[in-house]
Amino acid sequence: MQVVWLALIFSGVITAMLTGKMADVTKATIDAAKTSVELCIGLIGIMALWLGFMRLAEKAGLVQGLSRLMKPILRRLFPDVPADHPAMGSMLSNLAANMLGLGNSATALGLKAMQDLKSLSKHTETATNAMATFLAMNSASITLIPATVIAMRASAGSQNATGIIGPTLLATIISMAASIITVKLLEKTKWFKLEEPKE
Repeated sequence: MQVVWLALIFSGVITAMLTGKMADVTKATIDAAKTSVELCIGLIGIMALWLGFMRLAEKAGLVQGLSRLMKPILRRLFPDVPADHPAMGSMLSNLAANMLGLGNSATALGLKAMQDLKSLSKHTETATNAMATFLAMNSASITLIPATVIAMRASAGSQNATGIIGPTLLATIISMAASIITVKLLEKTKWFKLEEPKE
């Protein structure tokens, strides 16, 4: 990715030099830097408010409540993971935290879940079906409260910053369903089927 970004920057600068637009590129760069700083400062208050609400929800047990609701579903999606294994708890907590927009907490829980899933596998260099399923679900996680998007809309002067909640919920439900269906279909194909490691 670094090579791609470097190539894009160099090609942009060279094109600007050849077309005599170097002054415009310089002005656009400075304006973009200024706008990004203003946007970040504008987001601080709103993000602090939403993250505070989410932290209160976490402390009040909402994450644990969501985890209990999702447990029967995850048992069916992850038949290879024992119900009492730590991986199940980590996955439940991660998905619940993602639903509530607790980005930092969700990341740590997701890494822990992957480590726990790896401990169940004999395949040291290959992701198991459970790991692939969890990664797909984590990437396309259902979002109940898109705190970051709400904060950005509010800082940009939106009259209805929370109007994104309904569409986001619908879109993430569809993306989650599509990711689960895709990974479950692919794990049955000969190209992606895991072979037992040789002793």
